[in-house]
Amino acid sequence: MDVLRIPAAVTSRLPGKLGETVGAAGAPVVSVVRLHGVISAQAAPVPRQVLNAASVEKVLERAFAPDRLAAVALVINSPGGSPTQSQLIGDRIRSLAAEAEVPVLAFCEDVAASGGYWLACAADEIYACSTSIVGSIGVVSAGFGLDGLIDKWGVSRRLHTAGGSKSRLDPFLPEKAEDVAWLTGLQEQLHERFTGWVRERRGDRLAGDTELFDGEVWLGERSRELGLVDGIGTVHDVLDERFPDAEQRPVEQRRPLLARLGAGGGAARAHSFGDPADVAFELLSAVETKATWARYGL
Repeated sequence: MDVLRIPAAVTSRLPGKLGETVGAAGAPVVSVVRLHGVISAQAAPVPRQVLNAASVEKVLERAFAPDRLAAVALVINSPGGSPTQSQLIGDRIRSLAAEAEVPVLAFCEDVAASGGYWLACAADEIYACSTSIVGSIGVVSAGFGLDGLIDKWGVSRRLHTAGGSKSRLDPFLPEKAEDVAWLTGLQEQLHERFTGWVRERRGDRLAGDTELFDGEVWLGERSRELGLVDGIGTVHDVLDERFPDAEQRPVEQRRPLLARLGAGGGAARAHSFGDPADVAFELLSAVETKATWARYGL
């Protein structure tokens, strides 16, 4: 009797449980998930430029789903962003890892800073390249003061509120010392939560250097000396050594059907050009995204 043998390279491409069933007697699996982009609850002109809990939920679920799962690798390239979205993604990684009972390894690429490092700390082990930028354990808020500009142009600001705190840090009004004090207090609370997460996840691997939490960044080798990462190495080199018999299986975000067929771009462009407000919002989002990367020379 002739038996049809399907190569592992083919079964790995079969959708969902079908591929896992056909290759059930094969090698163990290490899921490789790429987390790339600024961390933000808001959408971006290019969706894959942004990470948030909603955008990565299905990807993470699929990464932890294989029956023969040996580990999950997170390839991180992010300059940070929203503290809340960072926490939501990190907590989701930990809950899925606990359910699957598998280790999680993080690999820092160009930058894993601020919220990007928060994500890395969701892993049990962290690796970086010698040229990776790691750290920035701090909190930053940025904005513009436009009150001088509108005064120059003779524009008056009309703002009506119920509640004395509703107009805090309005960019069209002069900055108030009490508003800055309120923001500073909020930042300090967020900073405490961030440092607590890093200490919880890294434990006694951290060096006793108090400057670890002042917002500074370091290259890979120095971050290893400080205990922020466990070693220097790329995702393929480390996984080849740690899991030599495993299939390294990329798990990517699935694009909508229309986007896969190339039919989504024209509609999106027509929508943008049809509404000036949408165009302005997308331009500002693109500038903000670029500025976040530019803080690290990228």
